[in-house]
Amino acid sequence: MDINDARIALKKYYGHDSFRVGQEKIIDSLISGRDVVGIMPTGAGKSVCYQIPALLADGITLVISPLISLMKDQVSSLIQAGIRGAYYNSSLTEGQCRKALANMAAGMYKIIYVAPERLEYDSFINICSGLNISYVAIDEAHCVSQWGQDFRPSYLKIADFVDKLPSRPVVGAFTATATASVRDDIVRMLRLKNPFLLTTGFDRPNLFFDVRRCDSKRNRFEELVAILTEKKDKSGIVYCSTRKNVDEIYEALRGMNFNAARYHAGLSDEERHKSQEDFIYDRTPVIIATNAFGMGIDKSNVSFVVHYNMPKNLESYYQEAGRAGRDGAQAECVLLYMPSDVFTIKYLIDNSAPNDELTAEQQEAIRRKDIQRMNAMIGYCNTSGCLRNYMLGYFGERRSEGCGACSGCIERELRARKPLPLKKQAAKSGKTVIRSADETEKLFSALKSMRLRLAREQSLPPYIVFSDSTLKDICRVKPVTEESLLDVNGIGKQKAEKYGRAVIETVSRVLAEERREKSGKTKEELIEAEYLSGVPVHEIARRHRLSVGMIQYIIKHI
Repeated sequence: MDINDARIALKKYYGHDSFRVGQEKIIDSLISGRDVVGIMPTGAGKSVCYQIPALLADGITLVISPLISLMKDQVSSLIQAGIRGAYYNSSLTEGQCRKALANMAAGMYKIIYVAPERLEYDSFINICSGLNISYVAIDEAHCVSQWGQDFRPSYLKIADFVDKLPSRPVVGAFTATATASVRDDIVRMLRLKNPFLLTTGFDRPNLFFDVRRCDSKRNRFEELVAILTEKKDKSGIVYCSTRKNVDEIYEALRGMNFNAARYHAGLSDEERHKSQEDFIYDRTPVIIATNAFGMGIDKSNVSFVVHYNMPKNLESYYQEAGRAGRDGAQAECVLLYMPSDVFTIKYLIDNSAPNDELTAEQQEAIRRKDIQRMNAMIGYCNTSGCLRNYMLGYFGERRSEGCGACSGCIERELRARKPLPLKKQAAKSGKTVIRSADETEKLFSALKSMRLRLAREQSLPPYIVFSDSTLKDICRVKPVTEESLLDVNGIGKQKAEKYGRAVIETVSRVLAEERREKSGKTKEELIEAEYLSGVPVHEIARRHRLSVGMIQYIIKHI
């Protein structure tokens, strides 16, 4: 197997013609038998980096992840793409666990997601010892480092698990957030062998970063209301530092008739599950939550993330804000900052639960590191410079120029120049553009309705069927034949077979309606014109959502 095989698989299963930045180099290293550390921002396509080698290999691939929600989403996406996958974690019943292990032993799966705690189960180890494991991929690899923001002791056992396998598989470690010291820990603690190291950069160009400094609780809530009013019906997350804040804001917003859900660890399992499902399935556009929500949520169409309070560190902020714009569309990340937030964070650091697996000296070292991280976060909230450059600098990237796409750059630009008057010519020339936008919006809306229907029929989140970016590309391509479906970015062979007819019918119907509106002709007249211009009868039938027999009847009697 070589990189050409990988490109073929990318098109077949994922519907993409080319790799994103860094993906090809990582895949090439893995299929060549070399360990990898991939540090790539959220939405950069880390999962493709290990899924494609998994598809090309003879054996199976284990993906170690601490995120149950992510496992479910990833496996659903694999199945939609025609790839056999499963997960093995604490969300399964005992009977489901036995069935998953039996299917593993029978070689039914190509990719298996597993929680790190399960690596210590004798039943799992025994089955793995009899399997041909080609790759082990470690997601959220920063969790192995005591200097990472999400240290998990269970990650320290991964290297021992790999050593117990009959033959050592190729190992890939992936994360979105890792400073240089954390990266070095990943290599050392996972005992990687001469790994290929790749950092594609931490920048997310499609995200607009904004810090709004608030002088009172009332002012902060008014800012939130203004944002939610502006983003009406858009999908967004509002993060709060405490459960109390979540409850207070949720109740206040519900009292103002905002359609919102809430999520924190103090709620019942039933309410948490309902809130998450309502948000994922687009029944509720906004969710108010603590940072307990969102780890592993693969929802691609989140268009804004608001932090109602200052997060505890830049690693957490980057990760949480990065849940916006995963589909590549423009999105906003707003932080509503009050100096009093610092006292809350300091209290949480000083009163965090002790870790019995660490010595007192180690825990004190981690506390001091947490204070350093907090101070860096305070600096972000108070800088008068470019917010993006401040954040990138923290992760080791240096830029000399401002980004022009954050509140710091915009405010500096406004101070430097007077606003220009709006020219009448500009307003006049925009009419045609607005008309084109209306047509695209009409098709996009129809496609969203189609996607929601398909998702409900299968009890899937809509973004698992098609992401918003795929719907937008359908609007660009406007496929009305089976061949043109594969020109859409995000539609591979399996999805074309499964959903192609619904897509073609929706596009054809909207285009026909637009032609009818422009021409003023009846449907029968349009059918006659298309027939006389040489369009095949079966194609006319698809465009108008009628049977071939009905089209033939109309043509005969016109």
